[in-house]
Amino acid sequence: MKLFQLLKMEVNTLKYSQILPISLDRAWNFLSSPKNLKLITPKSMNFNITDWDNRDSYPGQIIQYTVEPIFGIKLKWVTEITHLEKNKYFVDEQRFGPYSFWHHKHFLKEVEGGVLMEDIIHYKLPYGFFGELINIFFVRKKLKEIFSYRKNELIKIFQNT
Repeated sequence: MKLFQLLKMEVNTLKYSQILPISLDRAWNFLSSPKNLKLITPKSMNFNITDWDNRDSYPGQIIQYTVEPIFGIKLKWVTEITHLEKNKYFVDEQRFGPYSFWHHKHFLKEVEGGVLMEDIIHYKLPYGFFGELINIFFVRKKLKEIFSYRKNELIKIFQNT
């Protein structure tokens, strides 16, 4: 990363995609349900939903959970489903938590062989320059590990369906 970019402290972007060999309805039902997040989050992160209305996702839905991303430090995180079009996309945004900005778009599209799933994450850490250093040396790598784990778990879950 160039020093200029570091000093500018821009919003960071990560993009992930994979094809799941399942129907669009099945992909939507699994991926849009908060109850399935624990199944595709590394166990080492001790992810737990602490409050959720146990309904199908809808705009305005609030989900509260705890996660331990490093050294067993428990963080509380509150997200809101802000946008949703069934079988196409939904967006979750952090309301309270470890980021100063978190915006995660989930897109689904029927393709030959199944469903193309795309994640686009925009995020920014607090603490200005120091937050950018934390991102460079830890957070970006950790997010890549989480989404790599997620990709592998989704393959395991849906490979023989």
